[in-house]
Amino acid sequence: MLFHYLASDKNGKMSEGDLETDTFQQALQFLVGKELKPISVRPIQAGGSRAARRIFGGINLTDKIFLTRYLALMLKVGTDLLSAIDILIADFEKPAMRNFLLEVRDNLGRGQPFYQTFARYPRIFSPVFINLIKAAEVSGNLQKTFEEVSVSLEQEAKLRNSIKSAMIYPLILLVTSVMIFVFLVTFALPKIAKIFDESGINPPFFSRVVFSVGLFINANALIFGSVFLVLITFGTYFFWKNRIGHHLIQKVFSRLPLVKKVYRELAVQRFASTTSSLMKAGLPIMQTINIAADTVNVDEFKFSLRRISEEGLAKGLTVGEAFKREVVFPKLVTNLIGISEKAGHLEDVLETLANFYASRIETSVKSLVAFVEPALLLTMGIFVGFVAVSIILPIYQLTSQF
Repeated sequence: MLFHYLASDKNGKMSEGDLETDTFQQALQFLVGKELKPISVRPIQAGGSRAARRIFGGINLTDKIFLTRYLALMLKVGTDLLSAIDILIADFEKPAMRNFLLEVRDNLGRGQPFYQTFARYPRIFSPVFINLIKAAEVSGNLQKTFEEVSVSLEQEAKLRNSIKSAMIYPLILLVTSVMIFVFLVTFALPKIAKIFDESGINPPFFSRVVFSVGLFINANALIFGSVFLVLITFGTYFFWKNRIGHHLIQKVFSRLPLVKKVYRELAVQRFASTTSSLMKAGLPIMQTINIAADTVNVDEFKFSLRRISEEGLAKGLTVGEAFKREVVFPKLVTNLIGISEKAGHLEDVLETLANFYASRIETSVKSLVAFVEPALLLTMGIFVGFVAVSIILPIYQLTSQF
């Protein structure tokens, strides 16, 4: 049974957390054994722990970078893990991180493995992150692992930021296009159409079509606006929060002609980075490949990695031989894997490949944006041009009569 407690130590310092025991009496005995004075101890219902609800979704990539970098530094200077966690609890002001660290400390105090708390939040901490900590805890090499994880997370953050930066201008153009459309349909076209209607002028067919569309949208602006907001809300939830929708949108984007290259390069980069990190941590190669398969977002690569593990390595093939049977991976990758395996430094070559593909992804994204920007500008120009021509034509027709 799970209990949430609030207690103070002999110095009056308050602490809180979740505690799993069979009975309320055992929870009290545990707190007394830790020289804590119970203030409040109450059971938590089966809907999930209070800490879990407050932690979920509140820890971002920046928090994880700071956590791993700080723990690596504290362990390097000789601080024990519990003391490092206590210092972090005192320094962190973000509630989600404080609650998570309190849970870590409580679990460590009960003798549970360090990685187990991270494993309770799979949507925050990836399988790679959890397995790296698990392997490091077994080998007693947490400090080095935290250093490597922090570097890996920093590279991931750098890659994300570069992609986001490249997409800012196209998004600005898209938002501007929508704003221009709303302005023309809501304010400009209805007033212009009204002027021509009151003056008795019969505009050309093309202008009448544009005016009719504008007036219809304007007359039903509330309906169109409500439908648009509902679609945006539903789309955000379904394609971003829902796993099925998220997988579906990734599948669609991974097959688009211009985006497909970026997705494939991103899949190779994630595979190389994940495999390198897990191999350095000492995980078995089959387990490493299976975990790496879960990190890639392209089904072709995921299924390929599953076959490499289950139909190649499991049947006695070498890593190089198993990869050469799969055509989905570039020849550069399979050849380097085969050569580096024989030389005995596969994880180092995979790390180099991950860095190489990270650079290629940045270049590919910039090339994609270089194509999207003029396409958006051209679309805006065509739309505004249609509206402008629909207005100019009846004016020209009017002036030509005099």
